[in-house]
Amino acid sequence: MADRLQKFLAARGLGSRREIEAWIERGEIQVNGRVAKLGDQVDAGDTILVRGKPVKGEERAHRWVAYHKAEGEICTRSDPEGRSSVFASLPRLRGQRWVSVGRLDFNTSGLLLFTTDGGLAHGLMHPSRGLEREYAVRVLGEVPEEIQHNLLRGVELEDGPARFESLAEAGGEGANHWFHVTVSEGRNRLVRRLWDAVGVTVSRLIRIRYGPVDLGRGLKAGHVRDLDPREVRALYAAAEMSPPRSTRPAGKRPERGGPRSASSKPRRSR
Repeated sequence: MADRLQKFLAARGLGSRREIEAWIERGEIQVNGRVAKLGDQVDAGDTILVRGKPVKGEERAHRWVAYHKAEGEICTRSDPEGRSSVFASLPRLRGQRWVSVGRLDFNTSGLLLFTTDGGLAHGLMHPSRGLEREYAVRVLGEVPEEIQHNLLRGVELEDGPARFESLAEAGGEGANHWFHVTVSEGRNRLVRRLWDAVGVTVSRLIRIRYGPVDLGRGLKAGHVRDLDPREVRALYAAAEMSPPRSTRPAGKRPERGGPRSASSKPRRSR
């Protein structure tokens, strides 16, 4: 069965669909001896070269990992300023590339998901899925009830209205107060911009959940773990895709669970 070229290559772990579309536009991919163009369809019998290297027709076994991003890391593969990249901490691959499921800004820490299945990454990030992202937010000062309600009802940002899907107090001492919030879209720096719009300063921001996968408390900053089969199946279900026959990563047995994440604790919601 023929697939669009970018979907075919993403399923074989060569990159995200967006990356592959850029390679096609730059003329870096050939199909059956001619330069590929957007819209081309291919199947396993076609001869495909990416930057002169042949692509195997069969799908490769995929991997799926959770990474605890530290503050001060960037989410691009390289940086002219020499800052640390999250990709430097991921396990090395042969013949495949890690694809990030979303990003976090330079000053935000917490959960990042990576996979070699570019199709899955595309499905999870598609706006139509509306997957929840949950954050622990430390803010300075008290936040009156009226402001909390405004954040749930919606505020106007420069790129349109936005709101938190949920907002719950999570303790704090002195001038610092913690909240857990969820959003269901991936606009750039959305959580920080929502708080800023109501005059509240964010002093720390940690993503603790993406869709069905929690950060957990056992994964330290700068460390990575393979997702367990239950988490992998939940991600494919969230992307409305069929999981591969094997959802267990090759090599070392994945770490299991650990302590529950803060997102699974009972808490007072508004």
